[in-house]
Amino acid sequence: MFPVLFSAGWFTLHTYGLLVAVGYLTGIFVAQKAARRLGMNPDQIFNLAVYLAIGAIVGAKLFLVMQDWRFYLQYPRDLFSVDFLESGGIFYGGLIIALLVLIAYVYRHRLSWLAVGDAIAPGLALGEGIGRVGCYSAGCCWGKPSAISWFSTTFTNPYAHATVGVPLHIALYPTELISAAANVGIFLLVWRVVRQRRYTGEVVALYLFSYGVFRYSIDFLRYYSPQALLFHGLMTDAQLTSLFMIGIAIGIWVRQRAKARQAAPSQPAVAAVER
Repeated sequence: MFPVLFSAGWFTLHTYGLLVAVGYLTGIFVAQKAARRLGMNPDQIFNLAVYLAIGAIVGAKLFLVMQDWRFYLQYPRDLFSVDFLESGGIFYGGLIIALLVLIAYVYRHRLSWLAVGDAIAPGLALGEGIGRVGCYSAGCCWGKPSAISWFSTTFTNPYAHATVGVPLHIALYPTELISAAANVGIFLLVWRVVRQRRYTGEVVALYLFSYGVFRYSIDFLRYYSPQALLFHGLMTDAQLTSLFMIGIAIGIWVRQRAKARQAAPSQPAVAAVER
């Protein structure tokens, strides 16, 4: 665990910030490559990816404030602190705002948001996978105490404790590394579908479903303050959002598969006429 990669005078390079930046750039590169494979304009996807990155950063910070609004209401100056600027924020907040940016962009350029989602999804998965390694280096998004010695990680860096609050010298579930590995696995899964997509929306639906199932599950191992839980401690906001993601994915599958089946019988007839 190395929260600080390099420090000289006033300049400090945090490992988390570097890996998040690498994740964003990797995601943009993968999105362009996916766009080419899907027969889309890679330049439009590049521009969109930049807008999505900005929206994700703003959304993550916004949802962080919303989740801990009592704290920031009591200490409003912390909104302008270095710690707040360096914090990663809430991933789902970034995802939601990014989705709104996506809808606005495709509406303005008259694109299919499902097609664009197919191009963006692989990069989103791989980019977050890299970013989650950054979470581990910083100590954020830590897990609950673990009684399984081989399935745990122990943080010892006082700087990480001071900046993100991770408990030290306690065996915790390695939720950050699990998330990193799961996102890489999701990337490999959806990238295979990119290469053999049967209908528009198949890739993004698979991403939404697989990530939603994973995130709902991993939150049982992640630590959350009681104030961050919903419905009297029944679930987290991320789990609630995961259920919506799963529902959206199922809706896309049902609708797009039905459209694909309706279009399929007409193809042989057209071919016969051409002959």
